[in-house]
Amino acid sequence: MMGAAALDLSPGAGVVLDEVEWLVERQEPHLGRVQLVRRDGERQQVSFRFLVNHPQCRPSSRTAADGANRGRQPASWSDVKPEKRPLMEQRFAHLMEVNCGFRSGDPFRPEPGEPRPEYDPDRTTLGERRAAKVAELAVLRPEEAKLLLGVATVGVRTLERWEKRRRKYGIVGCADHRWLRASGGHPSVSEEVREAIFAVRAETQQYRSRVSARTREVMIRRYVRETFEKEDGKGEKPQGKKIAVPSYHTLLRVWKEWFGPGGARPKYERSAELPTKNGHVLVTRPGQVVALDTTILPVMVRENVFGDPVTVHLTLALDVYTHSICAFRLTLVSDSSVDVAMVLRDVMLPLPMREEWGEDMEWPYPGLPAAMVSEFAGYEVAGLPFFTPETVTSDHGSVYRNHHLVDVQEAMGCRILPARVLRPQDKAAVERVFGGIRSLVFEKLPGYTGVDVADRGADPEGDAVLTMAQMEHFIATWVVKAWQNRRLGEFAPCWDPGGNHSPNTLFAASFAQEGFDLDIPSPETYYRFLPEHHVKRIYRRGVKVKGLWYDAELLHTPDRNSTRGGRYKKQWVIHREPRDRRVVYFRDPYTHEWHELRWTGLPPKGEMPAFGDARVEELLTRVREAGLKPRSDADLVPILLEMLGAVDPVENWPSQLTKSQRVQHAREITQAKAAAADRPKQLAKLDEPPRLSAVGAADAEPPWRERAREATESLDAHRRRRREAATSSRQPSEPAPLGSSRRGRNLFVIADDDDGPGDPAPQPTEET
Repeated sequence: MMGAAALDLSPGAGVVLDEVEWLVERQEPHLGRVQLVRRDGERQQVSFRFLVNHPQCRPSSRTAADGANRGRQPASWSDVKPEKRPLMEQRFAHLMEVNCGFRSGDPFRPEPGEPRPEYDPDRTTLGERRAAKVAELAVLRPEEAKLLLGVATVGVRTLERWEKRRRKYGIVGCADHRWLRASGGHPSVSEEVREAIFAVRAETQQYRSRVSARTREVMIRRYVRETFEKEDGKGEKPQGKKIAVPSYHTLLRVWKEWFGPGGARPKYERSAELPTKNGHVLVTRPGQVVALDTTILPVMVRENVFGDPVTVHLTLALDVYTHSICAFRLTLVSDSSVDVAMVLRDVMLPLPMREEWGEDMEWPYPGLPAAMVSEFAGYEVAGLPFFTPETVTSDHGSVYRNHHLVDVQEAMGCRILPARVLRPQDKAAVERVFGGIRSLVFEKLPGYTGVDVADRGADPEGDAVLTMAQMEHFIATWVVKAWQNRRLGEFAPCWDPGGNHSPNTLFAASFAQEGFDLDIPSPETYYRFLPEHHVKRIYRRGVKVKGLWYDAELLHTPDRNSTRGGRYKKQWVIHREPRDRRVVYFRDPYTHEWHELRWTGLPPKGEMPAFGDARVEELLTRVREAGLKPRSDADLVPILLEMLGAVDPVENWPSQLTKSQRVQHAREITQAKAAAADRPKQLAKLDEPPRLSAVGAADAEPPWRERAREATESLDAHRRRRREAATSSRQPSEPAPLGSSRRGRNLFVIADDDDGPGDPAPQPTEET
C-alpha cells in the first residue's frame, strides 16, 4: 500500500488528519477502509484511498517517533561502524537460516549443503529451528561466540528479540543497541583541557604547518602543564592538583567531532564486493534482478533551450525475467548518481497515463484491476510493470559504484550485484536490449549517428529535428505500446522455451505463480534518495553544505541537539539536490516531517534562476581566484547572476556564448526541470506555475531569453534591496529649501519634438 513506510494504519496507531489526532480502532481490508476514533469518543470511517491521497494526513509523532527514537533521526546501515558490521551480518545470516533455511535469505542462491536437515522449513517448525540454532551456538566457547556475534551466549529469547527488531528495522535491527546509543558527551574533557584544545587548534590552523594527531596531543599536554600546572617559587602548583588529560584516542575523537577530519580525503571504500558465483543463476520472477546501464543515444536531438543539436545519454532499467523496460531517463551531456537514483525510484512507481495515450495503453494485467491500482496510485496507470527490485546489477562505472548510489540501494532494501570484470554475459540482457532498440527504432529516426564514426552520415546534426522532450515522449510511447507487447523469441522463459511470450504476458503469468505485492512508495522517498551530508552542528547562519549556507527558522529551536549515535555521532543529516542548489532538505527528528532549508543568499521566490553543483563549483572557484572574501552568501548573488547570463544583452546572448557554454546553460535548465518533476508536488515550494499555456505557442518566449531576463531582474532586485537597506539605516535628512529643484535644473535644455499625445506641452522660459 502506498505510504506504508510513512503511514501506519495498524490498530492503535495515531494519524493526524487536518491537524486533529485520531487513533486507528480497527481495519477492514476487505472493504478498503479503517475505523478512526478521537479522544473525545467521536468515530468516523474513511477509506485507504482517502488517507493516502489526503494532503493534510500524516502519522502522529506520539506513535511514529516514540520511545528511544523520539528526538533522534532514524538509524541506517551507514551508522554502524565498519568493525561492527561483520557481527551484524553474522546475526542476520543466522536469523535467515532459522527463518527459511538459507543463510543468504534467498533460496535461489544456496550455499553448499543448504538447507541443512535441522533447518529445512519443509520438515521442521520455527520453534524447532530456533532450538537447533541455540544448540549449535551453545557449542562455541563464550570467547568465540562474543568474537563472532558480539554476545557470549545466545538463547531462544535472544533470537526472538533479534527477529523482532529485524522485521521492524531491517538488517540494522540486528545491531546491538549499545552500538547506536545516544551520545553522552565526553566527561573526561574538562574546562582546562577544552581551552588547551582550542588553543592548539588556533596555533596549528594559523601559524604552523600541518601536523599529525600525535603532535597535537603533545601540544595539548604541554599547554595544560605549562598553563595550569606551572610551579611557583615555593614548588607548589596554583591549583593544588594535577589536571587529568584524556588519552590519545579520546582527544582524536573529540577533535574530529568538534573540527572535522582536518580536510583529509577519506579513503575510498569498496561499496560492494564482487560475489563468487557457482553455476548459473536462474531468474524466476519479476524484480528478482534489475539491470542498469547507460549508453549514448545514437540519435542527435535538439536541446530545449537554444535548439542546438546535442548528444544525450540514455539510462535503462531492465527487468531480467520479463525483459520489461521498467524505467528510463535521458540526460544531457552525462548522467549522475542522482539521475540513476531517480531511475530506481521510477522502477518502484507506476507510470502515469499521458494525454495522447489511448485505452489500449492502460493497465492490462489480469488479477489486479486497473481501478484498484489507480486508487492506490492516485492517477490512471499505464501498462508498465512496477515493483521493488530485489537485486540491482550494473557495471563498474563511477556513477554506479559511488557511496550515494550504494546508500540508495540499501534504503530500498535491495542487494547490490555488480557484474564481474571481463564477464559480458552478466549484463548480456541489457546490452542486447540496447541493440534491439537501435535496430527497431533509432535507425528510423532523423539524426541517426550510426554504430561508429565510419558509419555516420554526412550531417547528422543538421538532420536532428526532435527535441529532448519529444524524444522522451516518443520512447515512452514506444516502450508501453510496442516493446511490452513484442514477442521475445529466444528470451522465452525456461518453463516454456518454445512458447509465444512477451514482457506483458510474462508479467501477467507471474501473478498466477507468485502473486503481486502492491507496494507503492510514498512521495517522501524522493528525499531519501538524495545525497546525504552529515553536519556537525547548527550555527547562527544555519548549516553549510558544499560551500553554501542554508538556514530556516526551524533550525533555531531552543535546545536543539542531535542525539544520533554510531559512526556519525551527534551529527545532523542534510539531503542535497545536486540539480537544484537553491534549497536542501532536513527531516525533523520529532515529527519526522521534511522541511526545505533555503540558501541564505536566495532572493524572494520567483527571482532566482535554478543552478546546480557545477555552477556552484565554478562560482566558488572564481571567488577564490579573485581573492574575494564575502561576508555572507548574499554577496555571492551578483557574481552568480553575472555567470548565469545577466551581463550579456538579451538579444545577443546566444551569439555571445560558445557551444559548450550553451550546452552548460541548457543542462542547468533541463536538470532544474527534472528536479521539479521528481519533487513531490504537495511539498514543492520553489516551483513556479508554467508561464505558457501550450507548448510551442507562437508568442512563447525562448527559454534562453527567459533565463536571461530572470537573471537580469534578480540582479536588479538584489541591488535595489541593497540600496534600500543602506538608505534605511541613514538618518532622515532635512527638507530641501524652496526653489532648489528649479535652480538645480538646466533652464536652457530644448525639449524633444516627438512628444507623446499624453505628454504635457513644454512651458516657455524667459530669455536672458
